[in-house]
Amino acid sequence: MTEHGPADRYTVISADCHAGADLLDYRPYLERAHHEAFDAWAATYVNPYEDLLADSADRNWNSDRRLAELEADGIVAEVVFPNTIPPFFPSASLMAPAPTVDEFAQRWAGLRAHNRWLADFCAAAPGRRAGVAQILLNDVEEAVREVRWAKSSGLTGGILLPGTPPGSGLPELHSRTYDPLWAVCAELDVPVNHHAGSASPPLGDEPSARAVFMVETTWFSHRALWHLIFGGAFHRHPGLRLVLTEQGSGWIPGVLEMLDYYHGRLVAASTRAAAATAEAKFGAGLGELMGARPSEVWRDHCFVGASFMRPHEVPLRDRIGLEKIMWGSDYPHDEGTYPYTREGLRAAFAGVERGEVAAMVGGNAARVYGFDLEVLGAIAGRVGPTVAEVGEPLGEVPEGATSPVFAKGASLRVW
Repeated sequence: MTEHGPADRYTVISADCHAGADLLDYRPYLERAHHEAFDAWAATYVNPYEDLLADSADRNWNSDRRLAELEADGIVAEVVFPNTIPPFFPSASLMAPAPTVDEFAQRWAGLRAHNRWLADFCAAAPGRRAGVAQILLNDVEEAVREVRWAKSSGLTGGILLPGTPPGSGLPELHSRTYDPLWAVCAELDVPVNHHAGSASPPLGDEPSARAVFMVETTWFSHRALWHLIFGGAFHRHPGLRLVLTEQGSGWIPGVLEMLDYYHGRLVAASTRAAAATAEAKFGAGLGELMGARPSEVWRDHCFVGASFMRPHEVPLRDRIGLEKIMWGSDYPHDEGTYPYTREGLRAAFAGVERGEVAAMVGGNAARVYGFDLEVLGAIAGRVGPTVAEVGEPLGEVPEGATSPVFAKGASLRVW
């Protein structure tokens, strides 16, 4: 139970929701220099996503509908990641490959249009939406300027860090190339979010490729964690915060143990008197570069957006760090908990002490993204799930529920 929440209800903040404008509605937010090219591009673009063509697509941009549906689901505030197609992108930006040199100017203009639309979308529901600004890594100085703009424009969700998958042509995330980006995020207290899906290399569209993508996509997203840790980003920029979203959470304890093992092994090998082992060169300078063990870096700098957290992950909360976990509904995606969030919370958290539940479903997100729990608590007093109902074990999965929180036979993953 949070300090400022209602007496008998949880203040639920979804740390993972998605939104975006309908394609043509981005035009007013696009710089005029790109209007003619946008009109020509949009006239022939075919949206490949069925959910963005269905009657329910306006959940992405219809502010009133969105507020009503989230409230009906017991959710009072949200962190807003992108979902629709921004100008000049071949697909949703989260999954799109890094632009080529020739594509960069238009793609960058498209993302900046989305960010400006998002600022207005968040302003339509003051205090209830933390919008995540998008950047590209091709031009770090441009990214830094956009971070400053986003902060000054009220986008409290931080930035969305793209992946650097094999073949992207971008420096890896452990590179000091990105130090100006880490520096401005630390300076302005801007969270760096890394969402699943953006870091995977293209695999093709065969059935086998799609299956391999599902197996590997979270691992590719996890790489941001050890790249920034071993690259020393947190040591050089102590105010830097990293959030890993929609990548599960059960993998974290085992991966931290593995990273600690390699850190200790390599640092020890490099500091032996003779430094004569074959591994010595791999650990040379690592201790000075990182400053602390990976598990300590996680403790001091990192969080997990634990979308539709599953029952087998919850018992690991102390090893992950109770104060690190931020539950998310993934609205409006099919794998999200809507419209069965109350049942999803029961499936995951029944039997868990109320203060711990309150932290995971809202309190931690309020701290990371700056939500006002006192203000949101007043709304939760009207629409939030009750402590009693979340504490009641779920006997039967709702018919039509598609979220993995309800999947039978789920178990811990190696990543």
